[in-house]
Amino acid sequence: MTTATDSLNSDRSLDFIRTAVAEDVRNGRYGGKVVTRFPPEPNGYLHIGHAKAMCLDFGVAEEFGGVCNLRFDDTNPVREEQEYVDSICDDIRWLGFDWGDRKCFASDYFHQLYEWAVKLIEGDLAYVDDQSADEIRENRGTLTELGRDSPHRDRSVEENLDFFRRMKEGEFADGSRVLRAKIGMSSPNPLMRDPVMYRIIHASHHRTGDEWCIYPMYDWAHGQSDALEEVTHSLASLEYENHRPMYDWYIKKLGIFPSRQIEFARGNITYTVTSKRRLRELIEKGYLSGWDDPRMPTLCGLRRRGYTPKAIRQFWEDVGIAKRENNIDIAKLESCLRDQLNKVAPRVMGVINPLKVVIENYPEGESEELEAINNPEDLAAGTRQVAFSRELFIEREDFMEDPPKKFFRLAPGREVRLRYAFFITCTEVVKDEAGQIVELRCTYDPETRGGDAPDGRKVKATLHWVSVAHAVVAEVRLYDRLFAVENPLEIADGEDWLDNLNSTSLKVLPNCYLESSLEEARPGQRFQFERLGYFSVDPDSAGGKPVFNRTVTLRDQWARIAGGKQDGK
Repeated sequence: MTTATDSLNSDRSLDFIRTAVAEDVRNGRYGGKVVTRFPPEPNGYLHIGHAKAMCLDFGVAEEFGGVCNLRFDDTNPVREEQEYVDSICDDIRWLGFDWGDRKCFASDYFHQLYEWAVKLIEGDLAYVDDQSADEIRENRGTLTELGRDSPHRDRSVEENLDFFRRMKEGEFADGSRVLRAKIGMSSPNPLMRDPVMYRIIHASHHRTGDEWCIYPMYDWAHGQSDALEEVTHSLASLEYENHRPMYDWYIKKLGIFPSRQIEFARGNITYTVTSKRRLRELIEKGYLSGWDDPRMPTLCGLRRRGYTPKAIRQFWEDVGIAKRENNIDIAKLESCLRDQLNKVAPRVMGVINPLKVVIENYPEGESEELEAINNPEDLAAGTRQVAFSRELFIEREDFMEDPPKKFFRLAPGREVRLRYAFFITCTEVVKDEAGQIVELRCTYDPETRGGDAPDGRKVKATLHWVSVAHAVVAEVRLYDRLFAVENPLEIADGEDWLDNLNSTSLKVLPNCYLESSLEEARPGQRFQFERLGYFSVDPDSAGGKPVFNRTVTLRDQWARIAGGKQDGK
C-alpha cells in the first residue's frame, strides 16, 4: 500500500491539490491523516466528468496512505432513487475503486443535522423565513446590489425553535417556510446572504421513507457530513469555490471537525454534454435509447460501447488537475482508448459492407485452415486458424472498377494480397440488371500461401476477407460522436442545441460477416476488426444474432475529414 511518506518522497511532479495535501501531511495537520470522499447525488447516472472527480478522490487517498469514503448526497427525495445508488456503485467498481466499509449517506446524518440546526437557532444564528422562493431570490440582491433583510429575520429564538419543530412535524405546506442561516445580507458573496438550510418537501425518501418532511440543502449537509466522517480534504469542482466561505462558516460556528475544501476545474470535453437535464431530454425525445446508449457520456454508456476503465483513468491522469476551466479535445480520450485496446484487443477479420469474390481456380467444396496472429502487440496471445475457401467476402470499398491513380486495392486485372492467405487477381466483374456490381471473379496463386510470393514479386495492398461458408452473420452498429460541433451548447439566436446533433452518430448494418472465431464471443469482449476499428460485443447479443458496437475507429477520422485528406491505401 502507498503511504504518505511515499507520496512526499515521490520524484513525480505534484498538481496543486496533491501539493496542498502533501504540505498538510508534512506539517502534521489532521495528525498526518488523509481522508477524502466521493459524494455523488443519486439522481442519475455517472458520466465521464464524474470519473475525473472519482480518480482524484480515490487516487489522492491511495497515494497518501489514506481512505476515501463513498457518500451519497441524498438530500432531495423527489429526484433520487435506489436505482441510481446501485448504478453508481457498479460504475465505481468498474473503474477499479473500492470504498471498503465506508459507504455513507447524507441521510445517515439527518438527526444530527437537525440537532445542529437547532443549536444554530439557539445561538441566534438561524431563523425560519416565510418568504417564497421567488421573494428570497429577489431580496438576495446581485453582485452589484446588496441584499435586503427578510421581514422575519428578527424573530425570537423561541419563535424560530417553535416554527422549526412544527416544520419537522409536517404542519406546513411545501414551500411555505424555510430555515436560513443568519450570516448577513451585505456580504459581497451573494451565496453568504442568509443561505437556506432546510426546505419543506412532503415526499418519501428512498431510505428514510416518510420519517422526514424537511430536507437539508446541499450546502448545509455537505460540510457537516464531511466533519462527521472526519474528512480531511473535501475535493470539489470549481463551481463550489464561492460556496467555501459557507462551508467554513458552518463548521466554525458549530465547533466541529475542521474539514478542508479544495476546488479544482471540471473537465469539459469537446463534442459532449454532461448535463443530466439535457441528457434526459435526449432520451425523452427519442434521440437516444437510454442512459446506457453507447453514444452517451455516461460511464454505463461508455462501458457498453467498449471503453475500458484503464483508458478512462489514463485519460484523466494525462489531462491532469487544473485551477481553470478547460475544454479538452475528445480526441485525447479516443487516443488513450486506442493505445490501450491496441495492446489487449485480439485481432479478427470481419466484413461490414460485403462484396462477394469467387476464386475460380480454387477447388469447389474444399477449404483449408490458415494461421493468423491474434495480436502483434502481444505475442503471448498466440495464433488462431481461419478458414479459406472458394467463395469469400471482401469490403466493397476495397474494389473499384475504374480506379484513380492512387487507389492501390483490387481492380480489374490487378493483383493484391489477402491477409494471411494468398495473392489474388481480379479477372471479371459481375453486375446485376441495374448495373450494380454483385460479384467478382478472381484467380489465386497457390504458391503465395501465407501472403508472400516465392519469386519475390510485390503487391501494394493487403485486404481482409471472410470465407462465405464459414462466416458468422452479425449486426454491426457504427457509433460516432453524438454531436457534430465542438461545443454543442454554443448556438446562435433562434437555434436549438439539438440542431448540433450528428445525424450519422449511429449506423446499423444488419448483415455483416465475421470470421468463425467470433461465434462464441460474449457480451463485453473487445476485438480489433482488422482495418476497420475496435468493436465490443453488445448485451443485445444474448440469445440471438451477435451484435457488435464500434468502440472507436483505428485512426482519428475526424482529423482526416477536417484536413480534407484521402487515404487510398
